[in-house]
Amino acid sequence: MLDKIWDDHLVAAGATPAEPDLVYVDMHYLHEITSPQAFGGLAAAGRAVRRPDLTFATEDHNVPTDGLGLRNASVAAREQIIALRRNAGRSGVHLAQLGAPDQGIVHVIGPEQGLSQPGSIIVCGDSHTSTHGALGALAFGIGTSDVEHVLATQTIRLRRPRSMLVELCGRPRARLTSKDLALNLLATLGTSAGQGFAIEYRGEVVTTLSTEARMTLCNMTIELGARAGMIAPDTVTLDYLRARPFTAQVDWDEAAALWLSYCSDEGAAYDRHVQVDVSGFAPFVTWGTNPAQGVPISGFVPDPASMEDGPSRAAAERALDYMGLAPGTAMRDIRIDSVFLGSCTNSRIEDLLEAAEVLVGRRVAEGVRMLVVPGSEAVKRRAEELGLDAVFRASGAQWRSSGCSLCVGLNNDVAARGERIASTSNRNFEGRQGAGARTHLVAPRVAAATAVAGRLASPEDLERL
Repeated sequence: MLDKIWDDHLVAAGATPAEPDLVYVDMHYLHEITSPQAFGGLAAAGRAVRRPDLTFATEDHNVPTDGLGLRNASVAAREQIIALRRNAGRSGVHLAQLGAPDQGIVHVIGPEQGLSQPGSIIVCGDSHTSTHGALGALAFGIGTSDVEHVLATQTIRLRRPRSMLVELCGRPRARLTSKDLALNLLATLGTSAGQGFAIEYRGEVVTTLSTEARMTLCNMTIELGARAGMIAPDTVTLDYLRARPFTAQVDWDEAAALWLSYCSDEGAAYDRHVQVDVSGFAPFVTWGTNPAQGVPISGFVPDPASMEDGPSRAAAERALDYMGLAPGTAMRDIRIDSVFLGSCTNSRIEDLLEAAEVLVGRRVAEGVRMLVVPGSEAVKRRAEELGLDAVFRASGAQWRSSGCSLCVGLNNDVAARGERIASTSNRNFEGRQGAGARTHLVAPRVAAATAVAGRLASPEDLERL
């Protein structure tokens, strides 16, 4: 699958195996954080955007989500957003501006609009571009200098990644989400398992996942250390793409036949092949400061003294000190100050439905703040059509406008020092959600149950209260 996509986009091979290839880019996503310097470089060189029709910009990382627009944005955020508006306008690049129907997190709106298609090479100045691999694309994050190169040439110089197959075997327990699958995988394989690889996911459980659930799995491929995650397109993919704004006009039969051809051949060889039995996987939650430091929610904070002396033990000791946790503490006994449902990992309509199902008829615990932030304006509108906003508001949660929100620590949605958060974002490292903030990564259903219980909890725990 990787080789098929790569070979179809190869413009020029490197002169030697050690040198990067030049490959064509089908879709380039932009946002306000990593694009100003690239546009500046382009202007300084007297170049124009080569293919504005294959470039799509949105405002997401730095936008306020309280509905007040730029009036409530910081000076730096306002300047970056205004710069993107100016650069997009001058270049003829479509911009999904704050409040527009197609605005939202770049990794939500690309698939939602049908811009992300199977067999494509997709890039963005954001590591979680791997999300789009759920549609059978080769998608990866790039640096600012690469953004400038793609803007100028619609190509990028890259070394072909090695291929890795992660085969998920067995049948997971009922209601286990793809977020739980990803957190379990991280604890099993570690955060460096995918370094240098593009990971293809395969297995019975993968075929049963919805496209949105596949996006969560591919999104979190970055936490495994890989640059890209992919799932072969199938009928689930086609059903998702049918009648999206940017696929409604294609010759469907021709496009579908081409898209389905981007799958690995029977017996294809991979540079690394890992089989993981998911039968024993359970709802997971992290205790530490990297996404692999997690245990089942029925588990306990580990004791570093029980670990082999070395980097992992030292990292665990440092993580527990930052997180303010004692070894042996039951995860279910950890009290929470805030809950965040959102980010490019878990802000789609299915994520909101899962959380609302837990919250309906229940109240967020006294003293707990819960933010619900849809990933796009379209998700927000659909949620309101379904009455999900009423469920969240009735429970005491805050219903916000679309954006990255309490994930990146760049906008107004940040946590206070020492604040403990159950979060559906991927990042729990030190300071990510605010200086001194302590983050536990969870799935949407666990996030909702935790908000009600006021401590880390699963929906099944609520039934026992």
